[in-house]
Amino acid sequence: MKQVIKAITVVSIFAIAMAYLESAIVVYLRDIYDIKNLLTDLPTKPDNYTLIEIGRELFTLVMLATVGWIAGQKWADRIGFAAIAFGIWDIFYYLWLAVFIGWPESLFEWDILFLIPLPWWGPVYSPLLIAVLMIAGGAIAVFKTTKGIAIKLSVVDWCIFSFSILLALFVFMKDAVYVFPQGTEAVAKVRPANFNLPLYVIALAGMVFYTFRIFQQSKKN
Repeated sequence: MKQVIKAITVVSIFAIAMAYLESAIVVYLRDIYDIKNLLTDLPTKPDNYTLIEIGRELFTLVMLATVGWIAGQKWADRIGFAAIAFGIWDIFYYLWLAVFIGWPESLFEWDILFLIPLPWWGPVYSPLLIAVLMIAGGAIAVFKTTKGIAIKLSVVDWCIFSFSILLALFVFMKDAVYVFPQGTEAVAKVRPANFNLPLYVIALAGMVFYTFRIFQQSKKN
């Protein structure tokens, strides 16, 4: 048990440090583009930094997956550690930005969350709630696996989880999805008009259900 707590602590330190670097980059980008308000000041055309930024986001995921792989020994706890790292990274990303530039002033402020495969938009609270679930679910998976408890879920469980993920992605990317046939410049100009809270709540409920089902696992290998 002590070894698991130590591993979670080390992964958490990595995620917090990584969040510092990510938020620092965003501070620099905001200065480069003179962004005060994301909805009005964000560039409306792809430029030389666009591909670099997409690459940065892609390799952010690679780094989080890598630390999960290193920390764990089986698929379940490797995914668990990666989820813990992702959740902590996401939360501290906003905390560091609050320290550096005093943003966000509210959890209801719009943020552009990700660019892969299309721009994601949502209020700050929306990724944070998912981050908390990732930490909880990841920790449960790690501790269960360490105790020799197999994480085995039914087809229905996986379908609910997959549907929840896809629904959340749609909520975040729906505006970009609608204009995607018009080309990349149209996608770059997309700004959110509203956040579909009912669909988001349904997606979040599915993720909560999945986390609860992992918690229920009690059969040892």
